[in-house]
Amino acid sequence: MRRKTICLLLVLFVTGSAFAQDGVKYDQYGMEVQSKKIKTEMQDGRLVFESEDSDYKIWLDGRVQADYAGFFGVDDDYDEIGNGASIRRARFAVKAQVTRNWYGEFDIDMADGTAELKDAILRYDGIKNVEIQVGNFKENFSMQRNTSSRYLQFMERPMVTYLAPSRHLGANIKYSIPLIWASAGIFFQEIAGLEEVTNVQDNNKDYGRGTGESYTGKLVLRPLHKYNDMGLHIGGAVSYRTPKSTDAPSDFGGVRYSARNSTSINRKKYVDTDVIKGVDHSLLYTAELAGHYKGLRVETAYIGSTVSLKDDSPMVNKDNKNFGGWYAQAGYLLFGGQQRYDYGGAKYNRVQRGQKWGDLELTARYESIDLNDFDGGVYGGASEAYALGMNFWVNNNVKFMLNYQYNNNDRYANGKGKLLVGHDAAGKPTKDYTKVTESKGKAGIDYSMVSLRCEIVF
Repeated sequence: MRRKTICLLLVLFVTGSAFAQDGVKYDQYGMEVQSKKIKTEMQDGRLVFESEDSDYKIWLDGRVQADYAGFFGVDDDYDEIGNGASIRRARFAVKAQVTRNWYGEFDIDMADGTAELKDAILRYDGIKNVEIQVGNFKENFSMQRNTSSRYLQFMERPMVTYLAPSRHLGANIKYSIPLIWASAGIFFQEIAGLEEVTNVQDNNKDYGRGTGESYTGKLVLRPLHKYNDMGLHIGGAVSYRTPKSTDAPSDFGGVRYSARNSTSINRKKYVDTDVIKGVDHSLLYTAELAGHYKGLRVETAYIGSTVSLKDDSPMVNKDNKNFGGWYAQAGYLLFGGQQRYDYGGAKYNRVQRGQKWGDLELTARYESIDLNDFDGGVYGGASEAYALGMNFWVNNNVKFMLNYQYNNNDRYANGKGKLLVGHDAAGKPTKDYTKVTESKGKAGIDYSMVSLRCEIVF
């Protein structure tokens, strides 16, 4: 009896209260409503309420990732790196298929102790093989960026994905059949935390500045779609982007690229172009190749950006600025598991475990990013990393990740002049890459790290 009462209260919470009079039901505003009986289920560890005809479905989606990282091997003369732990993500989402053709979702993250909006989506699915979506969501550009953090092979995405766009307010149309997947959208500002919202409002109120626009398109071919135990993903995307008003008013009209060494706990951004001012537009582009066979999965991509300046840009060197990088990674399930590809999203999904107790996945990755453009007068630094990992997929909801990574930064990767990167002629540590006396392979901040993640989704 107690369990039935709790279920009834949850149903009222997610569907809205209603009362009946003379056989007719009304909502809390006194409006007559149509009602359907719904069933309550646990689907892969998630609480789901669904109508008998499946036209209506609403579910809760939570995620917690607790991380730890330790760092070692950095030169004693350079800046120290603090070991630490963090809640990487603490997500809560409500998702609903309100009719057979209409879907809605909102998703927030509270990992930093404050709420930050992630997804806020309205989607129409009433045209065969087509989705039309508006709201705040990830642009369809990078496969690695669009893969859910629940299903990543490493704790952090490769550094070069910081060049790729993530969530922005906009509208998108997607066409998907097993062989071909295509997407096109227009996007505006980022909607995330208080800082971004304040910048947009200040730029609008004080200077009359627009939010900026981006046009992003992607095409993917899947020639092995007829096979159940293998797949091949061949994709490419481009994005034409104007500067956004989410930047501080003093930086408006500029572009800045920066990245940490594939960790969220070491907060130092070694590679950083600083703000490139007076930008007319930037053009992002990527080519990606991925595939799987039973328990083996491989993935590689190149991402590049060309930044074009206005004639009146304050930059001394007005040549186009070019940046880019790539990664290659692989994973293998040791105990009979199967890698799984999401054909609707053109990305990888949760693995199918090979044993009742779970499965172990061994992973390896090489990645690099280059934010130096010597001809263009930008010295943002370059970095590469070698990583090994092991993922323990316990069940549909619990996962443990262990990563080792070696990071190799060049002499220009000094965090906009804030970090020590070598020694001068007198043997003293210096932040100035022009004074570094070490050879090309010796200069820069190199170190190793070991990290652990405990993850639950529900």
